[in-house]
Amino acid sequence: MKINQSYKFSVAPMMDWTDRHCRMFHRAFSANTLLWSEMVTADAVIHGDRDRLIGFSDAEHPVVLQLGGSDPAKLAEASRIAEAFGYDEVNINCGCPSDRVQSGRFGACLMQEPAVVADCVAAMRAAVSIPVTVKCRVAVDEDPPRETLFGFVDQVSDAGCEVFTVHARKAWLSGLSPKENRDIPPLDYGLVADLKAERPELSIILNGGIKTLDECADHLKVFDGVMLGRAPYQTPQMLGGVDHLLETGEAAPFDEAQAAMDALAAYRGYMAEQLEAGAKLSSMTRHMMGLFTGLPGARAYRRTLSEKAVKTGAGLDVLDEAVSHINLESVDA
Repeated sequence: MKINQSYKFSVAPMMDWTDRHCRMFHRAFSANTLLWSEMVTADAVIHGDRDRLIGFSDAEHPVVLQLGGSDPAKLAEASRIAEAFGYDEVNINCGCPSDRVQSGRFGACLMQEPAVVADCVAAMRAAVSIPVTVKCRVAVDEDPPRETLFGFVDQVSDAGCEVFTVHARKAWLSGLSPKENRDIPPLDYGLVADLKAERPELSIILNGGIKTLDECADHLKVFDGVMLGRAPYQTPQMLGGVDHLLETGEAAPFDEAQAAMDALAAYRGYMAEQLEAGAKLSSMTRHMMGLFTGLPGARAYRRTLSEKAVKTGAGLDVLDEAVSHINLESVDA
C-alpha cells in the first residue's frame, strides 16, 4: 500500500523538536503537509507511557510514527500499537547516525544490514494494514554509495516496502557528530534521482539540504515527494505556502506575516486546551521562536517568549504580549 500521493511535502522527524505541540503548530499552517513524530524505539512504544510518547491529536492527520529498532517481532508489535492509536503510517529509522542509536542497533547502521531491515518490514507489513516505510541515507562510512543504496532499496523493497525517504548524504558513524552529519557529508541528489529513474515503481522522497519552496517545486518534478527539517522548524511561516505548492506544483509568493498570524489564531484554541490540561506555555512556544523572523519586532517577540513563557502559570497573555511587538503595518507599507 503506497502512501497517499497528495502528501508530497513532509516535515522531518527531529528528536526533541517534532513533538505533538510542534506538529499541531505546523498543522495550523498547512492541511496537507505530512507530519512526523520524533523517533521512538519499539521497546518504548511497547513498554513505556504510550499516551506521553506517541499520543497525538486528531487534527494532526496525516501523521507518521517513526520507529527505531531491529527486532522484527518488537517492531511488528509497536506497529500494531501505532495503528491502534490511529497513525497513518509507520516508518523504520535507517538514517540516524548518533552513537546512542548505533548502540541500540538501529538508525544508519542498519544500512549495512539490509536483510535485517527486510525481515522487519515483512513482519510489520504482516501486522498492520497502514503503510510501512523506510527512511535511510545513501550509504555509511566508506561503503560505496550507489552499490549500497541500490542494494539496500532492492532488498528491502522485495520485502514489500514501496516508499523510501532518502537523505541524500552518507552517514559517518565515527568521526562526525550527529550535527556534523547533517551538513558535512556532501549531498548527492543525482544519485537519488538515478534511484527514482531506475526504480520508477517505488515512491522516492528526497531529504537533505532543501531550504525553500522554490527548491521543493524543482525537486517535485523528479521525486515523489520532498522532506524538509530545519527550514520549516526555524521559519515555520514558510509552511503557509505548502498547500498552494502541492495543488499547483508551483511555489508562489504569499504574505508570510499574515500566514503567521492566521496560524497563531488557529493554534490558539489548542494552546488553551493544553494549558487547561496542565501543559506549560513554554512547551508550546519553544516551537514558535522562529515565527516572524526578519519582520520588525521579531527580536522583542522572541525575548518576551524566552523570558516570560517559562514562568510558572504563564498563559496566553504572554503570547499576546509577544505578538504585540510585531509591526505588520510597516510590513504592509
